[in-house]
Amino acid sequence: MIVRHKLPKGYSWFYCACGPLLNYQSKSVDKQMKEIIKALSPIAKEEKTVFMRIDPRIKIDQKNPKKSKKPLKKFKITHHGFQPQHTIILDLTKTENEILVQMKPKGRYNIRLAQKKGVTIRKANAESEQEFEKDLESFHKILLETTTRDRFHGHDKYFYEQMIKTLRGDGVKAPLSELYLADFEGRTIAGIIVTFYKDKAIYYYGASSDSFRSVMAPYLLQWTAILDAKRLGLKEYDFLGVAPAGEINHPWAGVTEFKKKFGGYAVAYSPAQEFAFKKLHHLAYRTIKNIGL
Repeated sequence: MIVRHKLPKGYSWFYCACGPLLNYQSKSVDKQMKEIIKALSPIAKEEKTVFMRIDPRIKIDQKNPKKSKKPLKKFKITHHGFQPQHTIILDLTKTENEILVQMKPKGRYNIRLAQKKGVTIRKANAESEQEFEKDLESFHKILLETTTRDRFHGHDKYFYEQMIKTLRGDGVKAPLSELYLADFEGRTIAGIIVTFYKDKAIYYYGASSDSFRSVMAPYLLQWTAILDAKRLGLKEYDFLGVAPAGEINHPWAGVTEFKKKFGGYAVAYSPAQEFAFKKLHHLAYRTIKNIGL
């Protein structure tokens, strides 16, 4: 799937999220990519496309990291990709007790604390338009608190609404996404959005209110989603984005410490790559991005 993004003066760029799905260990991968570029070139010309960005999930070989980060032929590495390069994966094939045992002690403690304090977890009712709108409004209000407090950018409410509704659309046998909400003393104080597909659950978005932070609702939210994913027979729970190891001043350092309390193992992926359809335009784009304009 290729997504077209707009650029000024009628230009555009193409994005292939987490793809293309090729065998990147094969010696013929450059040849395969060449065929894709050849097929896209007429469309790129029509759309005034400057470049195409790809970010296949190629795991970095810790024994040979330089080779893992090597771009495909005629591609250039970029550090302005959309997908996190570092994540934590929880192995759901372990028993429930084994998952708890491999957590950090504080993680287990905070889950039990939230339960003891009376935090309850529920799923937003997507079957009732009125109730779902109310739940979504509560989540988005808390999200605005979170983005302000933790200094990151979120989306408007419509974005999350469409994400959840689309992944629960007609023809879907089981929900591919859930909005989990944590309630305490009659009010919603935290929420997360998790997707479920094939063998993997992914924690995408989370929000927690400044009020009642001491009851540790986010820990019980995650634990509930983890257990749901396990019951569905999924094999992995992906926390999606963490700071690289050792980068204590990284913008994600705080949320990384939270995610690490659930245990799991670290995974790193190769950076995104870009192919230029218009080389001079692409050079100008990269220069502007690199100097932060």
